[in-house]
Amino acid sequence: MAQAVWGYDSDNGPEHWHENYPLAKGDEQSPIEINSKDVQHDSSLASWHASYDPGAAKTILNNGRTCRVVFDDTFDRSVLRGGPLSGAYRLRQLHLHWGSCDQHGSEHVIDGVKYAAELHMVHWNPKHGNFAGALKQPDGVAVVGIFLKVGQTPKPEMKRILEEIDNIKTKGKEAPFLHFDPSILFPKSRDYWTYHGSFTTPPCEECITWILLREPIEVSSDQMAKLRSLSKNSENEPESPLVDNWRPPQPLKGRIVRASFK
Repeated sequence: MAQAVWGYDSDNGPEHWHENYPLAKGDEQSPIEINSKDVQHDSSLASWHASYDPGAAKTILNNGRTCRVVFDDTFDRSVLRGGPLSGAYRLRQLHLHWGSCDQHGSEHVIDGVKYAAELHMVHWNPKHGNFAGALKQPDGVAVVGIFLKVGQTPKPEMKRILEEIDNIKTKGKEAPFLHFDPSILFPKSRDYWTYHGSFTTPPCEECITWILLREPIEVSSDQMAKLRSLSKNSENEPESPLVDNWRPPQPLKGRIVRASFK
């Protein structure tokens, strides 16, 4: 398997990643399954706050593995602070993981429940100089994870992202994505679980403080179908739907998951 072509198929999927990316077999891998009975309520966990500048949004792209929105992170424009974090973390990108049907697609699993999709907002700690530097530090990155569930009253907020899907149908396509405030994607409740883990894609660096929001946001079945209409192949290749781009839960290996709520 060539270094460049990890993916989610049987020949290059998550069970093969460690062959080229040994970190994938590390002790602090993500995602995980969260079991309420094993979670520790931590009353010292503060609430988290995001102040995002809508002008920081730049582009939306299909890289063949996910749909990603990229933000300007050259200065403290859009930042996340509070919660389990010390200092402000800059928003760099958000992306999604989804399934081939509405019954699965999330990476984290809560008490056996899988959601239709999971949204990741990736922030990095500017005290490490740049994003590459942050990847090498245990407190380098903070990811807010938001579950998407299929329901009758979809949040209108996802609409903006999904409207652009037709412009980035195939791998390598990119489109301008301006004036977007990602905080509209947050659910009402600020309750969260937190633990230390890794990126869920190679090289699977273990530099992430996860802030997983307890309350999912709702999307419609049609909206999920729209995501699945993306292709993981380039324009000149046969169409191949981009689906099931999720990594299954990894062993907890003694880590503690803390909750900001009882």
